[in-house]
Parts: sequence; C-alpha cells; structure tokens
Amino acid sequence: MIEFHDVTVHFAGQPAPAVDRVSLAIERGDCFGILGQSGAGKSTLVRTVNLLQVPTCGHVMVHGHKVDGILSAAALRSLRLKVGMIFQHFNLIKNATVFDNVAFNLKASGADRTTIAAKVPQLLDAVGLSGKEAVYPPALSGGQKQRVAIARALANDPEILLCDEATSALDPDTTAEIVALLQQLKEEHHLTVLFITHQMEVAKKLFNKVALMQRGRVVETASTYDFFARPQSAYGQQLVAQYQHDLLPDELWRSEPELFEIIYKLDHAFDSVIAAAMHRFDVDINILGGRVEYIGGKPLGRLIISIARCPSAALKQEVLAFLAQSTYLTALTPPHSAAVGAADAGTGADAAVAGTAADNAAGAGAEASSEA
Repeated sequence: MIEFHDVTVHFAGQPAPAVDRVSLAIERGDCFGILGQSGAGKSTLVRTVNLLQVPTCGHVMVHGHKVDGILSAAALRSLRLKVGMIFQHFNLIKNATVFDNVAFNLKASGADRTTIAAKVPQLLDAVGLSGKEAVYPPALSGGQKQRVAIARALANDPEILLCDEATSALDPDTTAEIVALLQQLKEEHHLTVLFITHQMEVAKKLFNKVALMQRGRVVETASTYDFFARPQSAYGQQLVAQYQHDLLPDELWRSEPELFEIIYKLDHAFDSVIAAAMHRFDVDINILGGRVEYIGGKPLGRLIISIARCPSAALKQEVLAFLAQSTYLTALTPPHSAAVGAADAGTGADAAVAGTAADNAAGAGAEASSEA
C-alpha cells in the first residue's frame, strides 16, 4: 500500500538529514505507527507520502505508483484525494463553520452542492458531531475540533489516512475517545492508517505494527506486541524502560538494592510463576508493582519484583533461571541512572546502553523547519 525506498530528506543549512535512508512497507489494512521523540524525523517522513515534503533522494510508492516531485498537477491532486490527513493542531478555518470546514475538501474535489449538502451531515454524524454544522471552531473543545478534522479528512473517501501527532494536543480522556473513534472508522471505511506519535499509550491501543525512529533513521520495526514485550534496539529498550519506571515510586527505587522486571510470555500470561518459584526454592519474592494490559487483543503481563530471604548468590541465579523459562527477565537500573540495564538471567549479563533524548537533537531543527 505504502512503501518508502531509501527516503532521505535533507534541509539546506542543517548538519544532518531530517530523514536518513528510510525503507518501510505499510500493508493494506495496517494501522502502522511511527514512534519517536520530537526531532526524530517522523513528521517529515509522513509528509513525503502526499508530497507535502518532496524527498531529497529515494522515493515513495503508493498503490504501486511512484510518488515524486515530477508528478503532474492532475496526478498529485488525484493522489491527495486518496490520502486523507489530520494534524496535531487541527488546521481548521477559524472563520468558517463546522459545515464549511468539512465541505472544504469536497469543494476542492469538484463535488456539487447537492452532494455536499447530503454528505457533510453524514460525516459529522460519523464522528459524533451531529447538530454542530453552524458552530465555529473557536466555540469547540479540542476533541471536537479534532473530530471535525477527521470528518474533513474522510470527505473524499480516502483509502489511506495519515495522522500527524493527531492526539498530542488532547487530554488523556479525549485522547482515548479519539483513539476509539479512529479504530471504529478504520474498520467501517476499510482504511490503511499511518500514524506518528510519541505517546506510548496511543501506540499500545491503536497500532498493529510500529517503527521506531531516532535521528532520522528507523532503528527498529516490529509488531506492537513484540515491541512492548521485547524491544530489540537499545533506544527501544530505553523508551519502554522509561515508560515502565512509572510503575514504582522513587522511594522504592532507592530502598531496594536489586530489582527485576518479568514480562510474561504470551503462552504463560496467566501462569503462577512467582508462586511456583517460591515453593520450589523456598525463597521470598516480593511483588512491588505490575499490571496486565492487552495489546492487539493479546495479554501482556509485567511485574517488578525483588528476591528476599535467599541464602546464596548461586540459589538466586537458580531462581532467576527458573523464572526466565516462562518470562522475559530483566535486571532493572534506577530511572535516573545513566544506562538502562538489560540482563537476561538465563544467558548472563547483556547490558544495553541506551541513547538519550538528546540523541535526537540533530534532526530537531530540520523537522521544525518542515512543520513551519
């Protein structure tokens, strides 16, 4: 459906490319998320799909057709009719009514008045805004403004929906509502969604696949479940570890000398692994934090534990090896430590030194230039 082939975007005057040789494939029906911190190149990459940003080199394929800067005006217009887009800050016309904002794309495609008069109310009903036709955007809440933007993006029945940080300006409750609405509309309209965000909660709830970007490059691609269960890149491990550190207050990090995180593998999501280990080895295992969440309909259980009343280091290694048979086991470092630990109990030490948010600084200016 969408293919990026060695796409690079380099802005004049910037020391490094905003997007650096990215190759990705988004299949029909995917809800594909691109994750990364500000300045990673996410917005710049997504805007090459409908040529809001022309690649410096490399190319994009949409529906098997090459998208590049030599497209005719008619071909570009046809492409953009198939690709809807919603933005972080809504991009509504303030002095136009909700009706006229949604009708804007229909008028641009040459729809007649009768078609517009019939379709706009249908679109507003689909996003939960029936009766708001005559209201102006300044009178709407943030969530309502984004619903108008979604209705406008769907006006010409696109096959692809691009979402550029579409929930980042919203509060958590409204974000959850918009995520649920997008899930519903994706199924009803048979959409392929390409969504960029730095919000991990949105990624877990909405995407079936993810790509992680850092300093303009894709450093990891995976199913969403696999990414949160077992990130492979050092940067991915850092992001997920930062997210999981919220499970414990700082006081516990300071008081416990050695903490471990266990992630239950899919087939063992509800096994009584802790109880079995305590019974088998006659040790105490303290559960300090944890939760079970569903990602793509699959359970993913996490616990943060410490091992107490263990008479020897050798016995502790046996306990850890036993836990590692049915869980992913990681030795944790405090959240303010310079490095993110990742020691697998069954295979020995395996330190993952993570990059920091500052690693994205090289691309930040370039992406900001694009967004301007």
